Amino acid sequence: MNYKELTPREIVEELNRYIIGQEKAKKAVAIAMRNRWRRQQIKGPLKEEIYPKNILMIGPTGVGKTEIARRLAKLSNSPFLKVEATKFTEVGYVGRDVESMIRDLTHIAVQMVKAEEEKKVFEKARKNAEERLVELLIPTSSSKVEYDPLTKEKFLKMLRDGVLDERYVEIEIEPIQKTPAIEIFAASGLEEIEMQLRDMLSTFLPFRTKKRKVKVKEALEILTKEEANKLIDMDKVIREAIYRTETSGIIFIDEIDKIASRGETHGPDVSREGVQRDLLPIVEGTTVNTRYGMVRTDYILFIGSGAFHMSKPSDLIPELQGRFPIRVELDPLTKDDFVRILTEPENAIIKQYQALLETEGVELEFTKEAIEEMARIAYEINEKMENIGARRLYTVVEKVLEDISFSAPDIAPTKVVITPEYVREKLENIVSDVELIKFIL
Repeated sequence: MNYKELTPREIVEELNRYIIGQEKAKKAVAIAMRNRWRRQQIKGPLKEEIYPKNILMIGPTGVGKTEIARRLAKLSNSPFLKVEATKFTEVGYVGRDVESMIRDLTHIAVQMVKAEEEKKVFEKARKNAEERLVELLIPTSSSKVEYDPLTKEKFLKMLRDGVLDERYVEIEIEPIQKTPAIEIFAASGLEEIEMQLRDMLSTFLPFRTKKRKVKVKEALEILTKEEANKLIDMDKVIREAIYRTETSGIIFIDEIDKIASRGETHGPDVSREGVQRDLLPIVEGTTVNTRYGMVRTDYILFIGSGAFHMSKPSDLIPELQGRFPIRVELDPLTKDDFVRILTEPENAIIKQYQALLETEGVELEFTKEAIEEMARIAYEINEKMENIGARRLYTVVEKVLEDISFSAPDIAPTKVVITPEYVREKLENIVSDVELIKFIL
């Protein structure tokens, strides 16, 4: 791996830039991530015996479970996949089988590695694309006419200076997803069979290509992409992608509490337990056949997540419980947390809206009291209604700024100061009506 290795303390500091509170959860994931690096440093057979300690995050919705896992994957440059446990069905039922999560994760890894390789060959690919484009741009009154290098140089300079950007040129485009000239449709849950048929047929059937008339600027980007694909060694990309999937892949299984059995042995509970049993070998370590080759799941880090309102972690089958040895309970968010979420993170909600309206020439300023008022209202609505955590803040802020967002192009350029009085004016009628809250906030 070529990314910077972070210590657990540094990982927590990075997570603090985007996530407020939840120190226990941050500490647990920081240790899990560092342990992967530690395992890579071990020499000899013991390395093969050290498996990742999977994590089970327990806490209500909107407190940062998914965000912690997503940020962790970005930090480590790891292939990351979020799945909903409820989307899977037991083998034999119509729906997605649990092995599809490994196939999806491998595909994400291939795309990641391919993007990195494209950056490395970009300059050469751009040069090749420019040459192809010049050939298309030079007028061909007669096929026998050979244009001298000076004419080509002149066109190349015009191309690079952007003089030809608005001119149209006809190019033949290869499809992004290379599919044979006949279509194959597979039923839900049989995606892997569909992929294998496509790959098999693509070896002896021609690909569909189409001619398009596009502006030179767009044509240059399309041809650069095509040339980059020619320069990339896809076998090497796939080998690296499988290695990354196996050694540093992260799968976040949300709503794992929804597949916990509650003791009954009939109805939907039977299927829920079936999904758990199908999930068990994947989490324990098995080999899954993907379109890119065989992928071992032994060292993939699994992070389970759920509110566990209606069930308990002990309602999961014992074998699956044992595969999530690290349990982390996330704290419900307080009103003070809401104030911090609105302002502190690098992607804070208020910063997002300020940046959006700035594009229209509207400078948005919030007083400290206005921010506290929005946090108080969001917190109180969570107390009265369903507690959806920090997600409630988006609804409240959106409602407060609705009129300004609508009229921004008409009132710009201007500065708007949001006061607590303005917040109350926009939300007072809704907050006082419990029935209205259900539909609007």
